[in-house]
Amino acid sequence: MTTAPQLVVHRDKELMAQAAAARLITKIVDAQAARGYASVVLTGGRNGNGLLAALSSAPARDAVDWSRLDLWWGDERFLPEGDPERNYTQARAALLDSVPLDPARVHPMPASDGPYGVGGADAAAEAYAAELAAAAGPEHYRSAAAAAGGPVPTFDVLMLGVGPDTHVASLFPELPAVRETERMVVGVHGAPKPPPTRVSLTLPAIRSAREVWLLAAGEDKAKAAAIALSGAGEVQAPAAGAYGRSRTLWLLDAAAASQLPRDLYPPASP
Repeated sequence: MTTAPQLVVHRDKELMAQAAAARLITKIVDAQAARGYASVVLTGGRNGNGLLAALSSAPARDAVDWSRLDLWWGDERFLPEGDPERNYTQARAALLDSVPLDPARVHPMPASDGPYGVGGADAAAEAYAAELAAAAGPEHYRSAAAAAGGPVPTFDVLMLGVGPDTHVASLFPELPAVRETERMVVGVHGAPKPPPTRVSLTLPAIRSAREVWLLAAGEDKAKAAAIALSGAGEVQAPAAGAYGRSRTLWLLDAAAASQLPRDLYPPASP
């Protein structure tokens, strides 16, 4: 079931990052209080990394029990381990190396020089799908999302940056990956944004999350936000097809929201 998007618009990207970090801390703490652990999917790019940096410096970050947090990624550039362009490398620099995570609960996507390098991005995608399935509880095998492509955990929060072309994760407009309806993870070839070879969650996997948060800041994201929030199809505008089971939240700064129809613009955003 599609959840109608909720919008929060902040004055600038710095305030957006700080507020999103505070919101994420609250969500993780609440999930850990309810179930003993939390599960979050991270995103890269300037907005995803900006949020992680804000989280690293947030006064409330120690409220999180980092040892009981499962971390996954929505997509990854298929590059060697430690490459500065990998989302995992950037996340480590922004936050992960400074908090006491349990290494067994951190799940980066495979690197190109690892055991799946010979099989390429498609083999890496199959391996990550198997890792997701192994972490899923019995209840996930009965979900509609798991019916064809295998189970995935029910993520508490799945974050996505929105590209200027409306891409999310590594699901680009019109390319085969955005049309995928069965597999949970796919190799992406010929991406229009370098590097061309990537690994990505698919829309069915994204929609398994309790909450999906879409991050957009800057004037270069304004047209993409307006298109995705104005009824575009998901093949032409992948961000339009990204929604959570219980909540879909768009977190924007004023520049990214500048082209939104006025009936969508929340009147009381900070």
